[in-house]
Amino acid sequence: MDWPSVSGAMRRNFGWNNEGQPHLGISFDAEEALTAAEDGELLYRRREGDTASRLPSPLGSWAAIDHGDGIVSIYSRFDDKLPEAVPSQVEKGLALGTAGISGWSSQKGFYFQLFDRRERRWINPSLIITPPEDTRPPEIISVRLRDNQGNLINPFQTRNIGQGRYTVIVHAIDTRRLPSEPPLAPYRIICSLNGIEVGILNFETYSARDGQLMVYRNGLVPVRQIYSPAPACEIADVWFSRGQTSLEIIAQDITGNARNAIYRLVVE
Repeated sequence: MDWPSVSGAMRRNFGWNNEGQPHLGISFDAEEALTAAEDGELLYRRREGDTASRLPSPLGSWAAIDHGDGIVSIYSRFDDKLPEAVPSQVEKGLALGTAGISGWSSQKGFYFQLFDRRERRWINPSLIITPPEDTRPPEIISVRLRDNQGNLINPFQTRNIGQGRYTVIVHAIDTRRLPSEPPLAPYRIICSLNGIEVGILNFETYSARDGQLMVYRNGLVPVRQIYSPAPACEIADVWFSRGQTSLEIIAQDITGNARNAIYRLVVE
C-alpha cells in the first residue's frame, strides 16, 4: 500500500489519546486529491448531505475500499466536490476526492483508516505503509504511580513508597522534526521492574469485543481503562515489594527510535 496523500502532514496518528478515546486512524493536513492506497473493490461512497441516512456522519464525505483478506481502507472528510462516479473496481492511485472540511472536523485535511473485517479490529496504517522518516526519539513527559486510594505519586520527586500494588501511568509523545509540527503518539511503551518486563502497551490494533473497544496491554484491556488518565495512558499494574527497586519506562516510535527513564525507589 501507499499513503493516499503525497505531501499531507500527519496531525494526529494511530493511538493518540484524544481526551480519553484512542485515535483509530491518521489525520492529515492536506489540500490535495486523495488516491486509493491499493487496488480493490469500492464498498461504499457517501457525499455529505446524502439523504440515504438522516443521521449526520462524523466522517463527512467518505469512501471505503475492500482490498481482499478482510482489509478495508477508509478515506474521509473529503470536500463537497467529489467526482461524479468512481468505478466499482478501483486501481491503486485512482483519485477518490479532495481533502477538505466535512463531518465532525473544523480543519482542512482528511482521515485515513484501515479496518480488518475478519478480526474486527482497527489497524495502525504505519504497520503496513512505510512511515515518514524520523530520527528523533519520543519524549517521556511524565510518569506517575497511582496507589489503591487513588493518590498519584511522582517517582522522580518521591523516592520512598509503601509496599503494595500501583498502577503505572505514562504520558509520552513522539516528537517531530520541527517545533511547529504537532506531537504524535508513540508506537510502544514498555514498563520494567528490576530489569523484568511487567507491562507493555502496543499501539498496533484496537479490537471490538462484546460492544467494547479493546487495546493490547499484556492481553486485551478496555480502552476506557487505559485511556482514562488523558493525555497519559495506563501502562501496567505492578506489585512493589520491600527493598530497593528500579522502575524503567521505555517509549519507542514506529521507526525504532527509543527513549528511557529510570527511577530508583526504596519500598518500605
